[in-house]
Amino acid sequence: MTKNTYTDISLSETRELLRSHTDAALIDVRESWEFEEFNEGGINIPLAEIREKRDLLASYQTIVVICTNGVRSKVAAMDYCRIPEWSSKRILHVKGGIIEAE
Repeated sequence: MTKNTYTDISLSETRELLRSHTDAALIDVRESWEFEEFNEGGINIPLAEIREKRDLLASYQTIVVICTNGVRSKVAAMDYCRIPEWSSKRILHVKGGIIEAE
């Protein structure tokens, strides 16, 4: 079995991808209060909850993970790549996170 790996993507590429792909989900792994303060949309699943809320993402073929600066989202992307049932999913990580937009 081959191991799934994530691919870095820019914030502008993320926005374009989400507009053009209905099977893609943006997962914001920041805390709820951070998401409420400012977000790019998508689903807010704090990093500490990503394993228990995986079922929310089962129907998506492409999963894009984002956070403030790319640290937490990279951890989440690596974790998602370890799920054997998700080996065919495309896992993307927003390099630089939301602050790339500033």
